[in-house]
Amino acid sequence: MEWTFIDTWIVVVGSLSAASCALLGNYLVLRRMSMMGDAISHAVLPGLAIAFLVTGTRDSLPMLLGAILIGVVTTLLIQSIDRLSGLDRGASMGVVFTTLFAIGLILIRQAADHVDLDPSCVLYGAIELTPLDTVLLFGHDIPRAVITSGMMLIANSIFVIVFFKELRITAFDPNLATTMGINANLMHYLLMTLVAATTVAAFESVGSILVIAMLIVPGATAHLITDRLGNMLTLSVVFAVLSAVLGHLGAITVPQWFGFQDTSTAGMMALTTGLLFVLVFFFAPRYGVIGRALNQLRLGLSIVGDDILGFLYRYQELSTPDAAPVSVNTLQEALNAESSVRLMIWRLVRRGLVAANREKLTLTGRGEEIAKGLVRSHRLWETYLCDVMGYCHADVHRYAHEFEHVTDSNLQEKLREVTGSPHFDPHQRSIP
Repeated sequence: MEWTFIDTWIVVVGSLSAASCALLGNYLVLRRMSMMGDAISHAVLPGLAIAFLVTGTRDSLPMLLGAILIGVVTTLLIQSIDRLSGLDRGASMGVVFTTLFAIGLILIRQAADHVDLDPSCVLYGAIELTPLDTVLLFGHDIPRAVITSGMMLIANSIFVIVFFKELRITAFDPNLATTMGINANLMHYLLMTLVAATTVAAFESVGSILVIAMLIVPGATAHLITDRLGNMLTLSVVFAVLSAVLGHLGAITVPQWFGFQDTSTAGMMALTTGLLFVLVFFFAPRYGVIGRALNQLRLGLSIVGDDILGFLYRYQELSTPDAAPVSVNTLQEALNAESSVRLMIWRLVRRGLVAANREKLTLTGRGEEIAKGLVRSHRLWETYLCDVMGYCHADVHRYAHEFEHVTDSNLQEKLREVTGSPHFDPHQRSIP
C-alpha cells in the first residue's frame, strides 16, 4: 500500500463530511426521527435538479438553496400528512420521500442530457475524485470539497454550541420547551434546514444514500455508551472521523486480500461505521449485549453473596452457642443454588467476611457487621410495608428481600424514622 497526498485529502474530506453529519444526527436519534434524515437526503434531489434547470449552473449556492427549500418543504409535508391523515410518522415519511425521490431522479435524468450530471454520483458519491477539484486558498491548492465540508462543519458546530440548551430541551420534551419560552417548532425547522444543507454538502463525497449512515450511525453508537448529551456529541464525532480513516484504509487494503485492486471508499466508510456500531452494540460497558449480561451476572452473584451473609446471620441468631457451624451443603439447599454459592463462598472468604473450616462456615466480625445491616434493612422494609403501607397480607418477605440489596444507611435511617423506630418486625423478630 502506497499512501499519497490524494489519500490524505480523501480522508480529510470524509472526516469533515462525517463529522458534520454526526453532529446533527445526534438530535435525530434523540428525537426518534432517524428516518427523517433518510427522507430529507432523498427528497432534496428534486431541489438540486430544479435549481440546475432554473439557473443552468451547478454552482454551490443555487444547489444549496434548492436543497434547503425542498428540505423544509419535505418536513412540512411529513408533519401535515402525519397530523391530517392519522397515519404514523413512519408512513408519512415513506409517502413523501419516495415520491420526491422519484421526481428528483426523473429531473436529474433530464438534466443529465444537457450536462455531465451523473445520477450515480448523486447517489453513491465520488470521494476518490474530490482531491482533483481544487481552488487556490492562501497560496495552496485545496480540494473544493474540503472547503465546503469544513464550512458546513463550522456552521453545524456553531449551531450546536449556541443553541445547546434549546436543542437539548426540545430533543427530550418539546412541550416543556414551549412552556419555558423556547420555540420548539423554530428549533425543529432550523435543525431540518441544516440537515438538508449538510446532506447537499456531503453529496460530492459520500452521496445521498451513504450520507444516511453518517447522519445516524455515529450518534446511535455514541448513545450506546453514554446518556450525557455533551459526551454523546463528542463521541459521535470521534466515531465519524474514525470511520472515515479506517474506511479509506479498508478500501485500499482489504480488497487486495481477495485479489481485487480496491473498492468504493464512501461505501467502505459507511460499512466501517456499521462495524463500529456492532462492536459497541456487543461490548459497550452499560448498554452492550455482553456488558449487560456481565452486569446481570455480577448483580446475581452479589445478591447470592448477600443471601449467604444473611442466612449465616439468621442461623447464628437462632442457634445456641454450642450449635455446629453451617455446612456448605446446607447453604446450597437453603438458597437453591450450587455453583454460584460455592463461587461466592470462595469470594467472601477471600474478602475476610466468612471463615471456612472443612466445609463449615461462620461469619467473621466484619462479615457479621455487613450481614447485620442486610437483616436490618430487610426487617425495616417488612415493617414499613406492613405497618405504613398496609400490605400485611401480601408477601412482604419477597419484596423486602428485593429491597434489602439496594438499601444504604441513609435509606435505613429514613425507614426507621417513618416506622417509628421499631424494635421488632411484623413477625416479632428483633430488628438489629
